Amino acid sequence: MALTDDDDDMPQLSGSALNALKEFYGERDARQKQFEELKGKAEDDFEGKLSMDAFTEDWNASQFWYSDETATTLARQLLDGATNETKIAVVSAPSAFIQLKNLMKSGEYDCRPEIKLLEFDERFAVFKEFVRYDFEKAIQLPAEMKGAFDRIICDPPFLSEDCQTKAALTVRWLSKSWTPESLRLIVCTGERMESLVTIKLYGKVGTKTTDYEIMHAKGLSNEFRCYANFECEQWKWAKQ
Repeated sequence: MALTDDDDDMPQLSGSALNALKEFYGERDARQKQFEELKGKAEDDFEGKLSMDAFTEDWNASQFWYSDETATTLARQLLDGATNETKIAVVSAPSAFIQLKNLMKSGEYDCRPEIKLLEFDERFAVFKEFVRYDFEKAIQLPAEMKGAFDRIICDPPFLSEDCQTKAALTVRWLSKSWTPESLRLIVCTGERMESLVTIKLYGKVGTKTTDYEIMHAKGLSNEFRCYANFECEQWKWAKQ
């Protein structure tokens, strides 16, 4: 077909732009292959060390994964002193969940607590512990999960009072008991949520701001904090 005048006006990509585009698609295809391999290992209960690399962040869905070091630190606090009877709920914090599984497979811990990952992103359904979760439907969860958990980590996806309050309703619904003595709780969210988290939503279980610095794999512009209802080797209460 002969070229028309309109064809001459069509924009052409520069060599550097074409290379960047090729690199983008190459990385995308590599991640897709990695994810498909992960799915293929489901029946083998995921032998080997797990990584978040296959689960690309969707910033529009407010997905910001912790660094491996942070995720491991948080996971250790959920496993510290745990037994086979312990039940751990991971609410909207999949990178902490991945490190929980890695630590439990490492041989470092003898206990085998029950773990559930409550998460909106259905890519994580490749894990048997996955439970589909939407904070807008805070307690529309399997009935057997009500009042079943004695250790919970929660990272609400959005820095809004509405989202934080609904996520807290989920945490309260999941908790075996709403006392500092019977619940080990970690909440990771923005600094501007501090009074809401430590007073209104989780104050009754002794939740306070800690001095532990949450790090994200790709950085985060918002000031982020770790709130908890216990002190440990990794963190103390922040000085007010």
